[in-house]
Amino acid sequence: MEARAQEAVVYGYAPRARKNEATEVDPITTEVVRHGLISAAEQMKRALIRTAFNPIIYEVLDFAVAIYDRQVRLLSQALGMQHFMGRLSFGVEASVAAVGGEEALEPGDILFYNVPYLSGAHANDAAVLMPVFVEGELIGYTAITAHWLDVGGKDPYSTDTVDVFQEGTLFPGVKLYRRGELDDDLYRTLLANCRVPKLLAGDLSAEVVGLRVGAAAFAKIVDRHGRGVFESVVERMLDHGEATVRAFFERIPDGRYVARATLDSDGVGEDEVPFDVVVEVAGSSVRVDFSGVPDALRGPLNCPQPGTVSSTRMALMMLAGGGDAPNDGHFRPIEVVTRPGSMFHPLPPSPCFLYGWPFLQSTEAMYHALAQANPDIAPAWSGGDILTIVWWGNREATGEAWADASPHPIGQGASARGDGANALMHHLQSATRFSPVEVWEARDPWLVEKVELAPDSGGPGRFRGGLGVDFVFRVLEDLNITAVIERTKNAGPGLVGGGEGRANGATIVYEDGRRVAIAKDTRVPLSKGTVVELRCGGGGGFGDPAERDPEAVLADLREGYVGEEHARRWYPHAFASA
Repeated sequence: MEARAQEAVVYGYAPRARKNEATEVDPITTEVVRHGLISAAEQMKRALIRTAFNPIIYEVLDFAVAIYDRQVRLLSQALGMQHFMGRLSFGVEASVAAVGGEEALEPGDILFYNVPYLSGAHANDAAVLMPVFVEGELIGYTAITAHWLDVGGKDPYSTDTVDVFQEGTLFPGVKLYRRGELDDDLYRTLLANCRVPKLLAGDLSAEVVGLRVGAAAFAKIVDRHGRGVFESVVERMLDHGEATVRAFFERIPDGRYVARATLDSDGVGEDEVPFDVVVEVAGSSVRVDFSGVPDALRGPLNCPQPGTVSSTRMALMMLAGGGDAPNDGHFRPIEVVTRPGSMFHPLPPSPCFLYGWPFLQSTEAMYHALAQANPDIAPAWSGGDILTIVWWGNREATGEAWADASPHPIGQGASARGDGANALMHHLQSATRFSPVEVWEARDPWLVEKVELAPDSGGPGRFRGGLGVDFVFRVLEDLNITAVIERTKNAGPGLVGGGEGRANGATIVYEDGRRVAIAKDTRVPLSKGTVVELRCGGGGGFGDPAERDPEAVLADLREGYVGEEHARRWYPHAFASA
């Protein structure tokens, strides 16, 4: 194929020429400004949550807010969808270029884009950005990306698209506001291509509020400290972030480490999709190589290059960042290699709607690869998925269109430090959550009949894998769902002799008693009375189960985390004295 002939590309940072001004500010001033920037991002987040219409934003936190400097370097962000953070910069740069560059920007402008190859996501993860000025001079940008429930694709959420044009209306970097005035023609076009325009209008207004709140706070920081001090602080902040990550990788033996991940399917076929992730550590730098992965898939499990870069950065940052809030400096030691035309660097018009599912697996593979160098630094595989279900239809009483969506939690992998956590979101979504049952039942036409930790779902080991969760939903009105459930065929493996966790799965139970398994399925009609059972997988175990503390086994048995049959099978030593 033509894509095979294209050479791999390396995305990383060139060494920066060190400047004396980075040492001209003291650490106290640096911390004051750094925390001021973090506070500004938190203000953006609060404004967005308080004004959004869509629970996937204000409950699930499926968004990112960030502040960038004039060079489009990440300065601060607030906890939300982690993997969004490192890719917003790609869209900011592309959108600014699309409208004519910096010289075309004016105070009050707001730009909008959602093209997957610019954003690194699917079209529903739309982004808005605002240039920020102080005394007429551009100082940087505030940016927000959030999941919109519908942007005019063939379905609100799809597992079976075969080109990007089926996935939604595309906006390639355009001015939504000019000098503070809304472009009404563009705004009406946007709403006209949405099945739930009221929700979209409310969420877009909330994002605009968030941008403006952040811009005001950002400008105040620069005005208070002065442009020169601010710029020196930024260099010092980024240098510190770089040093933190480099210190982590210096402790890992140099080498080339490889791990394999496998997707259940590409969404339109039934065949599994295996791929290798190569992690190369050299001194204080790390390179993650995706050049050997398959060509772009026929179905929508392709991850655009910005998403590949971002997810790789954030996955490694969570290991190496020392708990710091990330900035662009943390990314400097990381190089990402992709091959244009491949599933981790698709080219137009390759479908990208399920872009997130490949990098959920690549994250687990990266951790597994690094565990070959040192098993103490990374966990075993988690449940490896977010088990998304998107629901939509027309309300029975009013006929009004509605939609909702949520990810779901999985068991985390155990590590050298202890048992895996129960029922948390995947690493790259660990700051998000699923909606409270009370919100679901107040807004949506279903009852939640079960939300329970699943006994025996964590992999056995010296340290046990975290438990998954069982959900049962009973449908109260006719509706449609799209399900995206990965790792139904391959459970998450353990480390150093630990056992695998439970695989993911879902079943529709019809009123006539039929049980039908679903995984990647689009627009499945469900009638009133149908039940949806969701089985969220568990994490892999760490170490030989024979080494587990007998008291820990008996405690798990008392708490209901394991059943007696499971306990006696994997931990017979705990019953030896009984």
